[in-house]
Amino acid sequence: MAIHLDIVTPERRLVSLEVDQVRAPGAEGSFGVLPGHTPFLTVMEPGELVYWAGGREHRYFVGGGFVEVHDDRVTVLAESAERVEEIDVERAMRALNEAQERLKTLREEEEAFRIERARVQRAAARIALARKR
Repeated sequence: MAIHLDIVTPERRLVSLEVDQVRAPGAEGSFGVLPGHTPFLTVMEPGELVYWAGGREHRYFVGGGFVEVHDDRVTVLAESAERVEEIDVERAMRALNEAQERLKTLREEEEAFRIERARVQRAAARIALARKR
């Protein structure tokens, strides 16, 4: 048995194929999906999404979003996504530094503070994944 996986961003569909297993970064922690999994919908945090197909592991950074599991299908609606091997660490470091600098000028109750804090989290997660490989 297999699972059909779709990874979709606002710009494009990155993945649409049959896989053996999926692991994603949920809001309550990382979770795995195997064939026959119970249906559910959850928020996805920025982090590493891994799937296994044909005996090979494939790793992506996802910048948050949602995951739906239903009838041996996993649909990932990601705010952003890229293969871990393609992460530009220098660009991620610049994004992290810029977001941290903007955070210093904002108050916690401002909406802009929440947005910049999310940018810091995404950039830090991208850097950590890129350095892990």
